[in-house]
Amino acid sequence: MKKKNNKFSIVIPTYNEKQNIALLVNKIDKYLKNFFYEIVVIDDNSQDGTKLVLKEIKSSKKNFLFYIRKKENRDLSQSLILGIKKTKFNNIIIMDGDLQHNPKYLPKIIRVFFEKKIDLLVCVRNFKKRSGLSFIRYFASLSLIFFINIFLGKRVSDPMSGFFIFKKKIYTSNKKNIYGKGFKLLFDLIYFSKRSLKIKEYMIIFNKRKNNKSKMNLKVISHILVAIFYNMLMKLLR
Repeated sequence: MKKKNNKFSIVIPTYNEKQNIALLVNKIDKYLKNFFYEIVVIDDNSQDGTKLVLKEIKSSKKNFLFYIRKKENRDLSQSLILGIKKTKFNNIIIMDGDLQHNPKYLPKIIRVFFEKKIDLLVCVRNFKKRSGLSFIRYFASLSLIFFINIFLGKRVSDPMSGFFIFKKKIYTSNKKNIYGKGFKLLFDLIYFSKRSLKIKEYMIIFNKRKNNKSKMNLKVISHILVAIFYNMLMKLLR
């Protein structure tokens, strides 16, 4: 798989992931021994010592970069956008830093992405089961997906996923149009793209969140609802 045109960047947002990030990076290295890649971590100004761990990782890994996003308001989408801007390769993987997204799937989804020559591959949850999700988050996710499908149309079974691979040009060609706030960048990339995207799904089992709380709250939900109506408004103005 070591081909020059198959290089990719893994962007990982973190906030208070002191107990998780080193383990995650080591697992990524374990599963991607035969791949060309870089890891770019964007930390949302953690206060638990995550920054010290990131410095230690950086001192021992050449393909590892990290940036501290010192803003008053934490925002996952803004962290990911900053991470994308800092990447050097044309193919981007987004995954969480809390070990909910298992790195063991990386070799398979990378191969599918390149072999199928698609624009975007989304790792989707099996909503017939509730593995890895609290009841509240499970219900909230299903409800939001229902509203997205009703108002914007179904383009992927899990537009709320935080684990996906895409071509960098999807962001660069649409960055002026996307909502860009909140916690679901995948939603922005899919629904704010000017052109039809070739998308493929890959079902995985999401792990239970490790050493951290779920990011799903009223603020997250409100941002997604605003993004839905913002998208509808943009379409009317085109």
